[in-house]
Amino acid sequence: RLEKRLPLYRRYFEDAAGENDLDWKLVAAQAYQESHWNPKARSFTGVRGIMMLTLKTARHMGVKNRLDPEQSILGGTRYLAQLYDKIDGHVPEPDRLFMALAAYNVGWGHLEDARELCVRLGKNADAWSDIRSTLPLLRLKKYYKSLPHGYARGNEPVRYVDRIRTYHRIMV
Repeated sequence: RLEKRLPLYRRYFEDAAGENDLDWKLVAAQAYQESHWNPKARSFTGVRGIMMLTLKTARHMGVKNRLDPEQSILGGTRYLAQLYDKIDGHVPEPDRLFMALAAYNVGWGHLEDARELCVRLGKNADAWSDIRSTLPLLRLKKYYKSLPHGYARGNEPVRYVDRIRTYHRIMV
């Protein structure tokens, strides 16, 4: 896929990442995790396209056709950049980026819940390592019942970020 599919979309990744001050290889690695660079990808939850956008997110990002690779990549990259910008500027790198990726997967509210839970547990809400260990707790009623956004499949964003980091290392 690195040799056959990526070249078809590389320019879109480069352009979208450049426009949003992100590493194009990271965005491409995220898209690989999302869809394996399949512009017609669809999940059981209704997300579609290379960047697997929900209809709501696509509309918010100005994407008219989620199956159009250029629109999907630009919309998904803009969305990741928005999430990144929502995270406090004092959060160090690469933690801030990893949190933005996790929010792309699990939702902003659940990331905020994990950060709140970190504080409650005496952990560092600005450190990815602590967020990473706290996200899976969002699937346990003992924790999620007292948080604003409730239950989340918290293991998924942890695996999601881990895989993107692996794919990014391969591409670099």
